[in-house]
Amino acid sequence: MSHIRSRFSKPAEDKVISYTTSLPFDRRLYPEDILGSIAHARMLGRRGIISPGEAGELEAGLLAVKQELDEGRFVFKPELEDIHMAIESRLFELKGEVAGKLHTARSRNDQVALDTRMYVKRKLGELVDGLKNLQKALVRVADENREVIMPGCTHLQHAQPVLFAHHLLAYFEMLQRDKGRARDCLARTDCLPLGSGALAGTGFDIDREQVAHELGFGQVSQNSMDAVSDRDFVVEFEACASLVMMHLSRLAEEIILWSTSEYGFITLDDAYSTGSSIMPQKRNPDVAELGRGKTGRVYGHLVAMLTTLKSLPLSYNRDLQEDKEGLFDTADTVLSSLDVFAGMVATMQVNRQAMLEAAGRGYTLATDVADYLVKKGLSFREAHRITGRLVSYAAGPGKGLEELSLDEYRRFSDAFEKDVLDITVESAVKARNLPGGTAPQQVARALEKARATIEG
Repeated sequence: MSHIRSRFSKPAEDKVISYTTSLPFDRRLYPEDILGSIAHARMLGRRGIISPGEAGELEAGLLAVKQELDEGRFVFKPELEDIHMAIESRLFELKGEVAGKLHTARSRNDQVALDTRMYVKRKLGELVDGLKNLQKALVRVADENREVIMPGCTHLQHAQPVLFAHHLLAYFEMLQRDKGRARDCLARTDCLPLGSGALAGTGFDIDREQVAHELGFGQVSQNSMDAVSDRDFVVEFEACASLVMMHLSRLAEEIILWSTSEYGFITLDDAYSTGSSIMPQKRNPDVAELGRGKTGRVYGHLVAMLTTLKSLPLSYNRDLQEDKEGLFDTADTVLSSLDVFAGMVATMQVNRQAMLEAAGRGYTLATDVADYLVKKGLSFREAHRITGRLVSYAAGPGKGLEELSLDEYRRFSDAFEKDVLDITVESAVKARNLPGGTAPQQVARALEKARATIEG
């Protein structure tokens, strides 16, 4: 658009155009840009700032441009620096000078802020949907394996037996918090900046509330300088995405461990495994590994956005153009990760016997033995000391606690009676029968609640 450089006596150099253009990446904002422009044109027509006929011509032209973009027929001109100018230029070609009236009472500053907010709102909705889909996969696998017992760990060391379903539902809870954060972010993103102009508002008698209603915004911005320079909502979106990716990375790490021959707890479906270029036997958990690796890139975009914003004076600065690439890549990464993880979890094979056998290794019943002594009247510290000595004794010949005889138990305390031999991984799991615990009864309730809250 030559009029954008009306102040200057010569054109920008090619390398400057190349350096400053955002068209290669911000072109994905075209749906938001056109919707926002149509709402703006309609408002201008209703308020008599332009004629209703002109507003209709602008809307028809914008819809024609959208169709070209939707169908991949739109010709992008490299000399146009962003999607906003590309659309306006094509509108001029289709509708002539009336296209120049579209920008009345609007700046690219509030236009860009609007488009970006609309994009983030859309992606937050997709993020919540992606989280729900992964939650559904977790609940289904947990429900299908609700009686499977596995070793629960701290420090990656076997600690106490837990239900596999209980373990999976821990990730359900993480994702539930992620949904809450996404909705919190949406509440602050849901604010119309259009009408703020370049920084001071506009002198035209526009109707911001009507535009907000038409575009699905719940409120209008209260300060024009803040509205055009605010990218807090981008930071929040990237922070939400970073937490989601962190949770996926934790799940990925466990899936990677569980699928090793040392663990053998799960087998990933062929569709979610890869082979080796040289070793024909390999089944590599590349999907999980890439999810773990992509987490770092999403973190990087968050830090980059915070760094970009940290020294910007009011109001708009061109630095803000740097919000787009990281935002777009963050959205693509987190949404594709949720989608592929949902499929990976839903199709993995659970090796129940391997989990059960591992659940008893590592003296995971020690806490139950100590609790047994407390119930016989000993203090917990004394029970802890006795059980520790008992474990040391059993470890010598490599016995498990369940392999000890009553006589061996009684060498360490007369409080041990025959019922100590009833302590098993099954009894240990059943004993944790309180809200939030791993007992089958509690896990069944948790599954029921999870199914009811997925849509919440």
